[in-house]
Amino acid sequence: MISAAAHRRLATEAWESLLRSQVAVMRELHKEPVFKKVGSREYDVLFNLSRCPTGWLRLNELNDNVLLTQPSISRLVERLEARGLVQRRTPDDDRRGVLIGLTEAGAALQKDVGRAHVQNIMNVMEEGLSDTELQQLLELTGKLRAAVAERAAGAAHTGHGQAGTGQAGTAPTGPDPVSPATSAT
Repeated sequence: MISAAAHRRLATEAWESLLRSQVAVMRELHKEPVFKKVGSREYDVLFNLSRCPTGWLRLNELNDNVLLTQPSISRLVERLEARGLVQRRTPDDDRRGVLIGLTEAGAALQKDVGRAHVQNIMNVMEEGLSDTELQQLLELTGKLRAAVAERAAGAAHTGHGQAGTGQAGTAPTGPDPVSPATSAT
C-alpha cells in the first residue's frame, strides 16, 4: 500500500500525463490541411450536430457537448450560420427557444472533413498504441468519465454542483460527444 502523499503524487502525475498527451495529439491533429476548410472548434459543432438523432439541438444542449463557453458558442454559431453551414429555427413547443441544425452544405462539409480527420486520428493513434493498448485506453478513459459524471450527479443532488441542461432525446447519441481531436465522422 502506498502512502497518501505517494497516492496524491501518482494521481497528479497521471492527470498531467493525460493532459499532456491530449495536448500533443491535438497539436498534431490541428496540422491537418483539412482544417483550413473549417476550424477544429467549428468542426466540433458540425460534428455534434451531425450526431443528433433529430437533426436539431438547442443552443444550451450544443453547449453541453462542446468545449466552449456559452458566449463563445453563440458567436461561433453566428459565424457558421453566416457561412451557410448551420440554420436556426424556433421549436414548436417553446417560442422563446432556438434550435440549431446543419444545412446541406454544413452536413457535406462535416462529412468531408470528418473522413480526413478520422484517417489522421487513426494514423496518430496507431503509431503510438497497439490495438490492445487502444482498448485499454478506451476502457480507462470511459471509467474516468463515468466517475466524474457520478461525482457531478452526486453534487447536483446535494446542491453542490450544476445539473446538465440538455433535454432527453435531442442530445447526440452513441459514444460520448468528443472534441475534434478524437471525433469520428
